[in-house]
Parts: sequence; C-alpha cells; structure tokens
Amino acid sequence: MDQTGTAAAEIERLRTLFDLQRAAHLRDPVPSVARRRVRLERLGAAIRGATVAIARAISEDFGNRAPQETVLAEVFTSLEAIRYTVRHLKRWTKPEPRAVSVWHRPGYAQLHRQPLGVVGIVVPWNYPLYLAAGPLVSALGAGNRAMIKLSEAAPRFGEVFARLVRDTFAEDEVAAVNGGADVAEGFVRLPFDHLLFTGSTRVGRQVMRAASEHLTPVTLELGGKSPVILCDDFPVELAARRIVYGKCVNAGQTCVAPDYALVPASRVDTFVAAAGRAVQAYFPSLRSPDYTSIASERHYARLRGYLDDAAERGAVAHPLHPEPADPAARKLAPTILTGVSLAMRVMQEEIFGPILPVIAYERLDEAIGFVNARPRPLALYAFSNDRAVVDRILRGTMSGGVTVNDTMLHVAQDALPFGGVGPSGMGVYHGREGVDSFSKLRGVYYQSRFNGLSLLLPPYGARFKRLIGLMLR
Repeated sequence: MDQTGTAAAEIERLRTLFDLQRAAHLRDPVPSVARRRVRLERLGAAIRGATVAIARAISEDFGNRAPQETVLAEVFTSLEAIRYTVRHLKRWTKPEPRAVSVWHRPGYAQLHRQPLGVVGIVVPWNYPLYLAAGPLVSALGAGNRAMIKLSEAAPRFGEVFARLVRDTFAEDEVAAVNGGADVAEGFVRLPFDHLLFTGSTRVGRQVMRAASEHLTPVTLELGGKSPVILCDDFPVELAARRIVYGKCVNAGQTCVAPDYALVPASRVDTFVAAAGRAVQAYFPSLRSPDYTSIASERHYARLRGYLDDAAERGAVAHPLHPEPADPAARKLAPTILTGVSLAMRVMQEEIFGPILPVIAYERLDEAIGFVNARPRPLALYAFSNDRAVVDRILRGTMSGGVTVNDTMLHVAQDALPFGGVGPSGMGVYHGREGVDSFSKLRGVYYQSRFNGLSLLLPPYGARFKRLIGLMLR
C-alpha cells in the first residue's frame, strides 16, 4: 500500500475508534467515581511500570535527555496529578447546592457535572508524557472516553506510550494513535465533544478552524514569550540560578520557559555574570548527559539563526559556558543576548531554546509597559521580596499563570488551573478546573409541590399587580 493509502487507512481507523468510544459512552454516560478512580489508578501503575522505557525513548527522540529530568518533570508530575485527582474526585463530582432566590423557594437548585463524551487530546513532542497524561487525567476524572494523537516528532515515545495504552485500557476507554500530518488533520476533524491541543499558536489556529466544523469546544495550550521581571530588591545571584534553571531544563524547550528577562539597567552586568556561574555549576560540561540536546536539526538551525540574526543587528552574545556549541550532539551553549531590538527574530518569535534576551529598564512601570505592549504570554515570572511590588506587577499585567520568585513551578501545582490567555491559549485544565473543563456544568432546578408560581399565572389581575410590585422593589 502506498503512503497515501496508508494515511487513508489510518484516518478511517480514527473514525472507527471514535465510533467505538461514542457507543461506549452512550452505554455508560456517567461512570461511577469508583470506576473513574480505577481507570486513573491503572494509568498510574502503567506509567510507574514503564518509567525506564519512557525515559529511554524520550532521550532517544531528543538525541539526549537525562532520565532524571524525565522522571522529575514528566513521570513524577503525571503521578502527582493522578494521586491528587483520585483523592479529591468524589468531592469534585458531587452535585453542588446552589442558592435559590426567595421567589423560587421552597424549590432548590444544584450544579451537576456530567461527562461530555469523547475527548480528543493532541500531544506535542517536548514533554510527551506529561502533556499526554495531564489532559488524560482530567478527561478520565470527568468520566469521559479519550483518544490521544501522539507527536510524530517523538516516534520512539509514541510507540512506547501507544503500547502502554493498549495494555492498560480497552479501545473504547482510551486509545492512542501515531501518524504524520495527515493523521493529525484527520484527528482534529473528528466530532469530539471536547478537543485539547498543546502546541504552537500557528497550528492552534488551524486546529480551532478544524474543530469549528462541528462546533467542538477547544482548550488550546499554546506558547508565547513568557517574561521575567527582576526587581531591584531581589538578590541577583539567587534570581540568576532560578531563571537559568528554568531556561536550561529541557534545554529551554518548554512552553513556560522564561523567554526574555527585564532587568534593572544597573544590574544587567551582575546578572549576566551570575547566570554564567549558575550554568557552569549545573553543567560543568555541556557534554554532560544532564544537559539536553535540541530535539532536531531543524530546531537547532532555527536557534543558530536567532543568534546570527541578533549578532548582525547589533546584539551582544554572552555565552554562559566556556565550551563551544556541539552541532553533532545538537547541544547549544546557554547564551544571554544584550542590546537586543524588537526587529530581531529572537524578540519576535517564541525562542524554545537556551537563549535569553536581557532587556534593561530604569523604572518598574517601564517593564510592565513592555510586557503589556506584547501579546499576552502563557507565563510571567516576578522576582521581588516586596509584596506591594509583586501585587503591582500582578495587577498591571495579564498572563496565563505566574510564579513569584522562581520559574515554571505554578504548572506543577495540581490545585491551580493551567492555561493561556489570548494568543497563548484558551481554556484550562489540571485539578478541579480540569475536571470542570471536560464536563458539562449542568444547572438543575427542582420545583416543589407547593410553590408561589401559581400566584403569578394568568389571568393577570389585582393579585399579580400586588405581587409583581413587591418583586420589582
């Protein structure tokens, strides 16, 4: 069978899987909390049992990624999300009493959370386990069936995770599929009851257009240029260590990685020096297996292009490690850029790599204004020990999420919703908000046998006039 025929067969297989899951949902539209917990616990046990295989596959897909980094950033976070959801699921899914106005008593109202049906999840390559498991936990917690499209840019992980899903779930519960762009396009055109996509803003627009054919609601977890605002009062050495770690974990290939840093003009040189010390403390050698490779030749060339373009336009590069880049291993030395301008590509596009533009500012209002003049980011990082200053930044800016005095850690808080705003995304998941996102929040009013409505029914006369006069006061 030629390539076109193979893709057509795979797309037909998607439709078959979808119909299978839709039929299963109709047979059991509201699975019990006990059944949902069993599914979540099976997922947790499967991930735990496949940890070594998952870490090896991800490292092979990247060229190199430390298994410790995968265990910490993907396995641990996935298992924590499962544990948290299992622990709280009964309380989250109970009918919730809602207030009723005096005019509608003694009737009463409740909010019911009902599974939507079949949820589609599109997974990127950069954190392929966590960004598959996280949405899946929310979808299963809400009582849905789920289909997962794994990234063709992480083929070894895709094989491992698809096998894990086959061994753990019936196809009418959870199904994971691999395939290229044709399969991805066929996947997002299915009439899902909800579709979650994680990836670039450009592709997010295409996904939203495809989903609109069926009026499928979407959660889009996109990217953007997430800023750091370092304030005058915060210790530079500590800030540099935390910012550099956020920039270097996974070699900066993280949607919430610090993209650029706004630093007081008087502290820029000190910050650059401190960042270099931090990088060399974390990675004595760039050949260390602890330092992740750039995932592909294309992305490596893109990052080198940012550096070349910035240099041509007058930026100053400050390599944070004495070792040169290693093109053969696709390892790029962490680099700070100063003297950047908005015309440079590095300031126009999400970097997604270990390059950190540093922009000097004189007054905090200047820094806040700079952030607000750009599209709303997925994350924002404020470094200050002055609560009034932090509150000023929080009130004066808008972003998907915030970590104060560190980077990225808000994503790992299962009690907080995670999601973007505007160009960085729409909708949220994680924790209770994740279950809500994949549920229909259904308002139910229970009328009592005896009620006041009968006093307001036609024919409208003097009694209606008196009562409506009281109601309108």
